Amino acid sequence: MKLAKNARFATICLHAGQEPDPSTGAIITPIFQTSTYVHEELGKHKGFEYARTQNPTRSALEANLAAIEGGKTSFAFASGMSAVGAIAARLSQGDHVIVTDNTYGGTFRLFDKVLTRYGLTFSYVDTSNLDEVSKAFTPATKLVFVETPTNPVLRLSDIAAIADLAHKHGAVLAVDNTFASPCLQRPIALGADLVMHSTTKYLNGHSDSIGGVVVAIRDEDIEWLRFIQNSAGAILSPFDSWLVLRGTKTLPLRMKAHTANGQALAEFLEKHPKVTRVIYPGLDSHPQRALAKRQMPNGCGGMLSFEVASLEAARKVLNRFKLMSLAESLGGVETLVCHPASMTHASVPPERRAKIGLSDALIRISAGIEDIADLTEDLSQALSGI
Repeated sequence: MKLAKNARFATICLHAGQEPDPSTGAIITPIFQTSTYVHEELGKHKGFEYARTQNPTRSALEANLAAIEGGKTSFAFASGMSAVGAIAARLSQGDHVIVTDNTYGGTFRLFDKVLTRYGLTFSYVDTSNLDEVSKAFTPATKLVFVETPTNPVLRLSDIAAIADLAHKHGAVLAVDNTFASPCLQRPIALGADLVMHSTTKYLNGHSDSIGGVVVAIRDEDIEWLRFIQNSAGAILSPFDSWLVLRGTKTLPLRMKAHTANGQALAEFLEKHPKVTRVIYPGLDSHPQRALAKRQMPNGCGGMLSFEVASLEAARKVLNRFKLMSLAESLGGVETLVCHPASMTHASVPPERRAKIGLSDALIRISAGIEDIADLTEDLSQALSGI
């Protein structure tokens, strides 16, 4: 079963990297739950030696995700943060990194509290502002790390324009594509060198696996990522690899439902009298609506945020949800709500949260794929508690 060169996206999601098992004909890639592999004789093996280095289930997933993102190859890690760490590991003491100021709290924590101890420096800038990005480059800048849309204020960065800036300065552009998914945004096609995901989110889609991936196109990056994956050993397990492979098969279908529900909830909230602000790139009120149409042509996904009058009002709303679940994470088939200031972004200092527009009254929604009438009813009754 060989994919045609012109296979379309949904077909690639379903079949790339996966062949029927040669020993049984099983159509689903097996879970190769093994730590080592028997050699036929000294110096002769079947392509697999030790499971930290290679695993057939993980290899199938890595081929699948590389094809989905349009990369040359990919490397699966034990979490999204270990994927970020693998990208950062390509840097050396004295190197400088430009980072989206509204980056995920865990990414900020790794960069600011850990990697600065090893002589790396970071500039946090509003990457939606190309002038700010341009001014942030120094002779030591080796990496630009962009998150778009950002978590949780959904600010967009022009990937193609930033790729041009990075390459003119001899830097590599890495894009965290977790919020959008490859269904909605294709960073490599726009000029990015590296794309990472927390596979925990939309790629897996079922809230039952933790993982991360880095997709690469340049040989030097591929060589290093292969080395660091094996050397550091933060690999994705065979079972988690199998779970993500299950998830990517339905990714296009799920993203259509997530996007439809995200758009509908945003439009509902924008009309609600107790809501002071709604942030969703699919709304005409979003300041970067034109960029969203160009960079995310298939829709804006299931992530949205909104504000109410105060922290106390937000607390009342969050505590009244019945169908929607108050929990961290996102991208699963069920709808999740969270309070970023005290949950996902608690490690970000209050002054930095204020600067990026992350207020204590902001609530984030990861729209699932439930019936939209049930979701709007739950949202309406939660807001009635204010």
